[in-house]
Amino acid sequence: MPIPGSGLAKGLAVTLRTMTKRSHTAQYPEVQPELPPRSRGVIGLFEENCTVCMLCARECPDWCIYIDSHKETVPAAAPGGRERSRNVLDRFAIDFSLCMYCGICIEVCPFDALFWSPEFEYAETDIHELTHERDKLREWMWTVPAPPALDPAAEEPKEIAAARKAVEKAEAAAAAARAAAAPATDADPGTGPGTGPGAAGSGTPDTPAGGPA
Repeated sequence: MPIPGSGLAKGLAVTLRTMTKRSHTAQYPEVQPELPPRSRGVIGLFEENCTVCMLCARECPDWCIYIDSHKETVPAAAPGGRERSRNVLDRFAIDFSLCMYCGICIEVCPFDALFWSPEFEYAETDIHELTHERDKLREWMWTVPAPPALDPAAEEPKEIAAARKAVEKAEAAAAAARAAAAPATDADPGTGPGTGPGAAGSGTPDTPAGGPA
């Protein structure tokens, strides 16, 4: 059974320890803060990876992502092939006055088109200016930190493993083809044993060591 008043005593102890510490004032904006690498500052867009699947806009709880696109017909790559259509991104905007920084849009993006950036200095005097278009989101993409290095004991990514196996298979097939196309390495009949001067059946008698008699 807890002692009556123990919770109050613990709270006062924390207060007393804090009172004895010297306060530290961050000299912002002259001194920029050191943010952790996984800071949720703003969302950057890598539009080359965007396929306009609309998954991020549908999953957003605040409905603060606005996407517009149109379809274009791509001609066939080979004669007799079929034409295909693809989505072309016209607008990608995020209203950061509504965004609650949950990160669901980044998690559900299947093509790695959205990333967290630690950039946080984008305050505006007008709330309407907090809706940032794809050009601004693209600029923030270059502030996205590099991903951390993989653990040496971690399992190799399946994409890298598949690519490595494909390269090894192609190299093995090429080596087998070269070995099959190489000429036979049998000895030359004109240079083998028993074909030199004085050999039996060569038609040239041996000359005595002392010369002709």
